[in-house]
Amino acid sequence: MASLHYKALDSISVSDIEALGISSSIALKLYEDISEIINTHGPSSPQTWTLLSKRLLHPLLPFSFHQMMYYGCFKDFGPDPPAWSPDPEAAMLTNVGQLLERRGKEFLGSTYKDPISSFSHFQEFSVSNPEVYWKTILDEISVSFSVPPQCILSENTSRESSLANPGGQWLPGAYVNPAKTCLTLNCKRTLDDVVIRWRDEGNDDMPVSSLTLEELRSEVWYAGFHIQVLLVAYAINALGLDRGSAIAIDMPMNVESVIIYLAIVLAGHVVVSIADSFAPLEISTRLKISEAKAIFTQDLIIRGDKSIPLYSRVVNAQAPMAIVIPTKGCSFSMNLRDGDISWHDFLEKATDLRGDEFAAVEQPVEAFTNILFSSGTTGEPKAIPWTHVTPFKAAADAWCHMDIRKGDIVAWPTNLGWMMGPWLVYASLLNGASIALYNGSPLVSGFAKFVQDARVTMLGVIPSIVRIWKSANSTLGYDWSAIRCFASTGEASSVDEYLWLMGRAQYKPIIEYCGGTEIGGGFVSGSLLQPQSLAAFSTPAMGCSLFVLGDDGHPIVSIIAPYINFRKY
Repeated sequence: MASLHYKALDSISVSDIEALGISSSIALKLYEDISEIINTHGPSSPQTWTLLSKRLLHPLLPFSFHQMMYYGCFKDFGPDPPAWSPDPEAAMLTNVGQLLERRGKEFLGSTYKDPISSFSHFQEFSVSNPEVYWKTILDEISVSFSVPPQCILSENTSRESSLANPGGQWLPGAYVNPAKTCLTLNCKRTLDDVVIRWRDEGNDDMPVSSLTLEELRSEVWYAGFHIQVLLVAYAINALGLDRGSAIAIDMPMNVESVIIYLAIVLAGHVVVSIADSFAPLEISTRLKISEAKAIFTQDLIIRGDKSIPLYSRVVNAQAPMAIVIPTKGCSFSMNLRDGDISWHDFLEKATDLRGDEFAAVEQPVEAFTNILFSSGTTGEPKAIPWTHVTPFKAAADAWCHMDIRKGDIVAWPTNLGWMMGPWLVYASLLNGASIALYNGSPLVSGFAKFVQDARVTMLGVIPSIVRIWKSANSTLGYDWSAIRCFASTGEASSVDEYLWLMGRAQYKPIIEYCGGTEIGGGFVSGSLLQPQSLAAFSTPAMGCSLFVLGDDGHPIVSIIAPYINFRKY
């Protein structure tokens, strides 16, 4: 353990602190503050670390001092010491905390005590009582069905239904449109609420741009708010495609791609998610598997001083009809292929419908709404469909585990070609939060400044990005104090790198999140109602059971999850 190389907290001297490059006067003051905390709470308790992290540690102190405090405090603690512990009063203000305070005794009976003590029991309740749990959560995220479900979960009665719906059929008989739910007024949102904040790389000294719900609805539902932006959903219908057609998006995750994504779903079609980093062969493979009838793309991707061709890759992939957005102004740097359409000409298809509200296409919950793909690193990528229920799993995870709610500003560097892109859209909008998008590289200091200026409250990461931030110290000088929590997925985390990350935001917790594209979310995660250790999970996801078995020939890990979304493609 790394703590073996550090002194216990009560053995640290002023000279030890000075040896880290800290001036004598500051070292003395830090030593006195440490001694005061030790005298009250002892040298090695979670309470001691909580006070150290909140009162003493700030980003301008050398990270080596942060390590000295953390490893010194927990030198003899054992494995997985808590880097963050929930405050009882703050816990009651979380989404789950408020729910349990209202209905904890109804759910758990006389065993209910308080949100922190009873969280694990509530997680078990979510597994054993899926009908009650999922009805409650769907109500909490204000899902509106045009035709309500007959029940929450019906058991399979035949082999055929078992193959089509492993674990049972969710929300049988229901009709819904998740994009419509994102745009509908309810108790969580008003027309004046900001739903997207963004900035383009290179404009780092400009104010953060924003789009209200009224403006987003204008862009997607009726006459355009911005010049030449009309009825995207109506313009999609004007393409003459059959309902339920697959329409690809191969773009960076920016305001335009989010609007297009919502419009495709709103119009009753299926989004085909393609990462903007893919080469022509990778694009072609995914277009063929999904049988896409059209594709939205850009002419170029701008990263710093570089212009990276994108449309030419789509053409080389022999893509179907492309709707092409110019990156700079209204003109292209190349000629379009015969049959392809400029963004301007595409929007002109809806000119006659200016002012008309678009009627969202409500579909059975088992209908597909998005086709994503496995990575394809070990062979041909596999299509992974999301149904009209999958977005609600993403939103439910965000509501329960990351505590995303009205007023939050959620950033997660990603792309619509990967699961976390659609996840970010639904996890934010269905919970009344705002999406924060940086149209550029997340590795540069401009992104760190955007997190500060946009007042991001939940920042999602992958470990490799954090590693680069730490190495380049690219967050130096930026105020991340608005962050309430981090979330991490995609790769194995490092204790020291995530200790560093917590220290950038006054030691806010990191919620580890592991699951899969197939389920639209996680099967193991963390919670703001439990202590959080670095690079570790604290709970199965809500609605999921995990069993680790022995060496007797049985599987090492068994996951039993009544997920609210799974259906085969």
